[in-house]
Amino acid sequence: MVNPWTEWKTAVAFLTRLPVRFAEAPPPLAQAAWAFPLIGLVVALPPAGVLLGAAWLGLPHLVCALLAVMSGVLITGGLHEDGLADVADGFGGSGEKARKLEIMRDSRIGSYGVLALIFSIGLKVAALAGYPGPVLGGLALLGGAVFSRSLMPLMMRVMPPARDDGLGQGAGRPSGFGVAVSLVLGLAGALVLPVMLAGPVAGAGVLAAALVVPLLLAVLAKRQIGGQTGDVLGAAQQVGEVAFLVSLGAIV
Repeated sequence: MVNPWTEWKTAVAFLTRLPVRFAEAPPPLAQAAWAFPLIGLVVALPPAGVLLGAAWLGLPHLVCALLAVMSGVLITGGLHEDGLADVADGFGGSGEKARKLEIMRDSRIGSYGVLALIFSIGLKVAALAGYPGPVLGGLALLGGAVFSRSLMPLMMRVMPPARDDGLGQGAGRPSGFGVAVSLVLGLAGALVLPVMLAGPVAGAGVLAAALVVPLLLAVLAKRQIGGQTGDVLGAAQQVGEVAFLVSLGAIV
């Protein structure tokens, strides 16, 4: 048995660039998947602080939002952004599964990947800059980061790996209990903000958008390559976060 603290550190080590030391061998990533939403807090707290600090200095809203998003990328090392770019290149390329997977594994970025990153980062920045105040923007960053990561364990459990090797296969399959804990944490972290700002109906709409968009990507991945990879999981996190921030921006 591995204690939850070690599982938490495993999630931190994998999903961020923060230094982590282990007194024992880390467990498989799937065993630590329940903690993915909590990593959203680790990733989003500094950007929220940057957003507030930049606003306090009187910087333009667009600059504040861009600095906040940039600081989040520094914490994760662009892990999920890289997955989004690889998925866009792979799915937009050859029609054969083997070729798509080969493109996704290639470290070089193509035009589809560049466009995906431009639109993803642009939508995040635009949404944050449009919120009526940096406090709401910081809370939105926290909610989006937590909820979007809570869906990744679900995809790891229900979708087969698309490869016989690689991250998607090596990470393993989370337990049903771990998936349930992840989803509960994601809902708890995200539900307060939309409901507080817009009421239950509009808040449910925000969460529905942040849920449906990654699930549509999952359906597309199943059709394109037969399952999930680490890149697919990262892309799902990114599109879920974008959907959360944009849909919330539509109601505040």
